[in-house]
Amino acid sequence: MKTTLLVTLLSGLFLISNAHAADKTLTPQQQRMSTCNQQATAKTLKGDERKTYMSDCLKNGAAKPGEKSLTPQQQRMRECNAQATQQMLKGDDRSKFMSGCLKKQA
Repeated sequence: MKTTLLVTLLSGLFLISNAHAADKTLTPQQQRMSTCNQQATAKTLKGDERKTYMSDCLKNGAAKPGEKSLTPQQQRMRECNAQATQQMLKGDDRSKFMSGCLKKQA
């Protein structure tokens, strides 16, 4: 009797935990980790080669392999710089525009 009750309770706990785990969505970092891990496995990398690949892949998750991703600050700088170039700003005008542009987006 106690064994049946224990098995029933454990089965219920197991089913509840599986249902809860299925509902849980992965964070972007967890998705990146999963993707990088799958890619490393597909390339059959092992040891230090795998560690290096995983490190590079996780650091550059938003970029294509072999391409460095930009930080949000670097992306803002790039956008503001492109706008200043488009407006043909130079010297102090460019400096003032860049300062205002970067503060506005922060």
